[in-house]
Amino acid sequence: MAARILEVRDLSISFGGIRAVQNFSFNIEKGEILALIGPNGCGKSTSVNLISGLYTPDKGTIIFNGVELSKKHSIAQRSKMGMGRTFQTPKPFGSMSVYDNVFSISLLRHGFKEAAQKTQDILEMFRLTKFSGEASSRLPIEKRKWLDLARVMATEPTLVMMDEVMAGLNPNEMQESLQLVRDINNKGVTVLFIEHVMRAVVSVCSRAIVMNEGKFLFEGTPEDALNDQSVIEAYIGGKKGGTEVAKN
Repeated sequence: MAARILEVRDLSISFGGIRAVQNFSFNIEKGEILALIGPNGCGKSTSVNLISGLYTPDKGTIIFNGVELSKKHSIAQRSKMGMGRTFQTPKPFGSMSVYDNVFSISLLRHGFKEAAQKTQDILEMFRLTKFSGEASSRLPIEKRKWLDLARVMATEPTLVMMDEVMAGLNPNEMQESLQLVRDINNKGVTVLFIEHVMRAVVSVCSRAIVMNEGKFLFEGTPEDALNDQSVIEAYIGGKKGGTEVAKN
């Protein structure tokens, strides 16, 4: 059995009486690409915000690489421990060049010369070398998403939580982006893949966790999730075939 890199137990948080996440538990094995899926507003991004330290849970336990996290572990400390994440909307330093976006983060880990080499390697991996001198705000959406991932990789993570990195991409852009997800995973990085596009989930994930209304709903292969009646009803509110869920 593979070692667990992340354990989430009974995670809960409420906002103004609204239970956004309720007693949510799941695990990720080292080297895995695990999908976290569910309908809009089900608590996926809130769960990532809790794990990454942006929010403090009302209750629950988060164990990362054998260390139980608490509010004493800041976002920066979790990053140093090897935890990285992207956001639904890319958040590069808009006025800085593509190169400087990655280089400035790499400098947090390395001296000038090594950081420069790491930056070149990362830009090459993400097919951004020819854009290195451009302001990041001028990049099209798919390349801003790639830059977001490149910046995360500059922190040298062991776990990356990708929050809807496929949203807004056309089929060709999606295929290129899915290959980048595989490339990241092939470097030994574990991936939590938060996504609505089920074709993408089926393409890169071997296991899926489904949330609904802030709670755990289902665990299994993506294909099994597509054909589970409770998952179908959560997504589309009716008793239809699983192929319709796959179109989301």
